[in-house]
Amino acid sequence: MPIYEYECGHCQTHFDRKQRFDEEPVTMCPECRGKARRVISSIPVIFKGSGFYITDSRKKVKPEKSESKEKPVGEKKDKEVK
Repeated sequence: MPIYEYECGHCQTHFDRKQRFDEEPVTMCPECRGKARRVISSIPVIFKGSGFYITDSRKKVKPEKSESKEKPVGEKKDKEVK
């Protein structure tokens, strides 16, 4: 069951209630019997596991070979095979 945070509009008291999703929200402060409202706040999102970072989906780049070992395209080999 989720825990909801409430705040009283009259005395600014903060209190929490463990409630089911289908229950009605608390409307009365337990301290002063003033009007209470549910506080909506952002929660942190934590991504765990692979696939969440840009580096996880990139293809691995092979290191380039040095130019002395590679022959340019169109250049014939030293010995022709017959």
